[in-house]
Amino acid sequence: MTRTQIQLPDELYQRAKSFAAQRELSLAEVTRRGLALFLDRFPEKSPEREPWKIPTFDGGGMLVPLEKLRDITFDEEANRSLPRS
Repeated sequence: MTRTQIQLPDELYQRAKSFAAQRELSLAEVTRRGLALFLDRFPEKSPEREPWKIPTFDGGGMLVPLEKLRDITFDEEANRSLPRS
């Protein structure tokens, strides 16, 4: 077992010491259990994944030049604003 020192805020130390006393445990045992619980709750990150890429889709192979697309859009807009007979 490895020995270590840690610094705790006074309030946290008092709460942990009281908790340990109520359960007849040492502060070291409470610290070990708490650290184990924390590490179980937040496991190491999973291995690196591939970088995120913008999703793409197959548009069916219909290619329309930008100029033609503008014409189609304007025609559609004009047809919508005409009253229907």
